[in-house]
Amino acid sequence: MKPAPTPYQAIVAAPGFALGIACDEHAVHQIEFLEAQPEQAPANALAAEAARQIKAYLADPTRHFQLPLSPAGTPFQQRVWAEIARIPLGHVHTYGQLATRLHNAPRAVGQACGANPYPLVVPCHRVVAAGGLGGFNQHSAGFLLDVKRWLLAHEGMPLAHPPC
Repeated sequence: MKPAPTPYQAIVAAPGFALGIACDEHAVHQIEFLEAQPEQAPANALAAEAARQIKAYLADPTRHFQLPLSPAGTPFQQRVWAEIARIPLGHVHTYGQLATRLHNAPRAVGQACGANPYPLVVPCHRVVAAGGLGGFNQHSAGFLLDVKRWLLAHEGMPLAHPPC
């Protein structure tokens, strides 16, 4: 029996989760966190390159992404994502810090973070609440928060584990 088709051109397995890559031959349209599942072989050359770069990051968080991303989001979301992309490896910024730099409200920044179509490439996991981990991908609990913890631990961040 053939597996059901997915909306992804590739799926990359990661520790405890997976990443679905939606793209065409010219640009990546979305990377989505998925529940743990088997890999799906790339359907085109860009999906293969995106999968290769994601696997390289999963093996070594110092690896940088160089993928063509399709234009997405509102002008405000794009400004937020550009600020997030500037957060260096090994650092976290709060929603409030980003909001101050963007002259906007932390809640608006959080909503833009949650709408990020390119997690890992635009490292929204590096944005946290003033009091700790905060949410992730518009979720405040569940497997996505576990993914955020794993990503922060993978990058050597102290907020990777909930406070005792």
